[in-house]
Amino acid sequence: MKLENRLRTGPTPSLLVIGHDRTNILLDRRAAVVAASAGILVIILMILAVLLGDFPLTISEVMDVFLGRGEALVRTVVLEWRLPRAMAAVLFGAALAVSGALFQTITRNPLASPDIMGLANGSYSGMILALVFLGGSWPMLVTGSLAGGLAAAAIIYLLALRDGLQGFRFIMVGIGVSAMLASLNTWLLLRVDLDVALLASAWGAGTLNSITPATLIPTGFSIMMLLCLVPAVSAPLRQLSLGDDAAASTGAAIGPARLAAIVIAIGLVSAVTAVSGPIAFIALSAPQITRRLAGTAEIPLGATGVVGGLMLLVSDLVAQHVIPLTLPVGVVTVVSGGLYLVWLLVREARRTT
Repeated sequence: MKLENRLRTGPTPSLLVIGHDRTNILLDRRAAVVAASAGILVIILMILAVLLGDFPLTISEVMDVFLGRGEALVRTVVLEWRLPRAMAAVLFGAALAVSGALFQTITRNPLASPDIMGLANGSYSGMILALVFLGGSWPMLVTGSLAGGLAAAAIIYLLALRDGLQGFRFIMVGIGVSAMLASLNTWLLLRVDLDVALLASAWGAGTLNSITPATLIPTGFSIMMLLCLVPAVSAPLRQLSLGDDAAASTGAAIGPARLAAIVIAIGLVSAVTAVSGPIAFIALSAPQITRRLAGTAEIPLGATGVVGGLMLLVSDLVAQHVIPLTLPVGVVTVVSGGLYLVWLLVREARRTT
């Protein structure tokens, strides 16, 4: 079915179409307002992230750095430490949020996310194995993380693929695989040397402390390339939200679209995990928060990415400057995401009763 015909089937004055018939993004005007508002907050908080710290800076000092007139110490603080970390928080949060949105769209279930379904643990397992057996260089960690995520997804997919891929079964199998991988990770950490275990454990909490320009640039490039592929699967995913039978009747390539979306989602979460470890609950909560803010039936992918970046940036600022102790950002996201998960479970339980 042509995009124009689909748009004529219902009221569409609030929709903006970006792209063409096969590769496009439908952007609701309210979702665009949500994305723009979140983007403005991201810019403000990024400025604060650069200014705040044990070595406080002024706006004029930061401007001097970008104009090439800053002192050496100030340039190091801005360009090597604070700005890369703030950019990583926004970019990684967007990657995790879009990854979660893809899985929730595929399964049509708000509880589907890479961390709940075991993909983050799979990436973490691959990272640990690469750290132990392949020397721990950054390319090896990325390769191991990606291989671990793909292996976990393949296992979940094969176990859940029975009479068609059902969302609830996919999630339940993922939870079981996640528990097994978490046990495997604990066993691996108990078997390796103490220094390696300490490094991997700190990584496993989810942290942005290790972000440098050398790690951010290739990781950010990989994430941007994957995000550029999202419009190619967004159109068939919108049809999948109607159900497999209805999507097939409109000519949508269900299997390839679902597989491509899964691969993109795995690549996004694996790229983040390879650098910062498994940061939990951004992928779970950001899509549903964005959908409720936008007031749409489907998850707006573009706005979800901006909101996810905002959420991780706020969590990192809280971890650095609000809590008296210096904590990994993953601890903050776990606490806030846990509260959100409890609320979501209670809400879903009330809906079904």
